[in-house]
Amino acid sequence: MMLLLKFTLLTLLIESPDLLVFGENIITCYGNIQHLTCATGLIKVKSSVYGRTDRHTCSAGRPASQVANTNCALRISTIANRCNGLKDCDLKTDLLGNPDPCFGTYKYYNTTYECIYGRYSVICEYGYSTLDCGDDSIQIINANYGRAESRTCSNGLPSVLTQNTNCYALNTFSTVSALCNGQRKCTVTADYTIFTDPCYGTLKYLTVSYKCILADRPDI
Repeated sequence: MMLLLKFTLLTLLIESPDLLVFGENIITCYGNIQHLTCATGLIKVKSSVYGRTDRHTCSAGRPASQVANTNCALRISTIANRCNGLKDCDLKTDLLGNPDPCFGTYKYYNTTYECIYGRYSVICEYGYSTLDCGDDSIQIINANYGRAESRTCSNGLPSVLTQNTNCYALNTFSTVSALCNGQRKCTVTADYTIFTDPCYGTLKYLTVSYKCILADRPDI
C-alpha cells in the first residue's frame, strides 16, 4: 500500500527591537516534563544543571535520605542541544540519559534560558526550504532532523509513524551550519540521506533556526 504524504513548510519570523526579549528560570523534578517556551523570540539556553543544591526543592513525599546531599550539580548540554532555536520545547526528563551525579539522591533540572531574535523553519520529510537573509549573512542557531513531538508534520498519518518523539540526528547542526553559515541564501532539505536516519520507521522533519547578521562587505 502506498502512503501519500502531503508535505508542508512552515516558516516563522520572530523579530523584536532588542535581541533579548526576556529570560526565565525553570526547575523540573526528575521524571516530569521540562517545558521551555518563548511567546516572542526563540529559546536560547544559558545553563542547565542536573542534581540537587538544596533540601527543599522537589522534596515533597521524599525521605530525608533522598534530599540530604546538596552538593550535587552536573552541568549538562542536552537541553541546549535539543531546545535552542525553538519556540516551545517539551522534554521528558527521565529520557534525557544524563549521567547520575549522586546515586540515591532525588534530583531535578534547573534551567535558565532567554528568548532571542531569530527565524524558524519546519520542513516535513523530503520537503525543502530556502533560508533567506537578503543582503545579510545566515548564522545557524540550531537544527534538528528527527522528531521531538507528535503533532508536527503528522496530518493524515497513522500514529505509529509519529509516536517516537525522542529522535535526534546528532549531525544536523554541524551539517546545516557548514552548508549555510555565511551565505545570503541557503536551501535545506529534510532527507535521511543527508543527516542519517536516527529513528527508522518514524516520519521525521527538519527544524532550523537562524538569524541574519551583517555580511562582510569589501571596502569601497
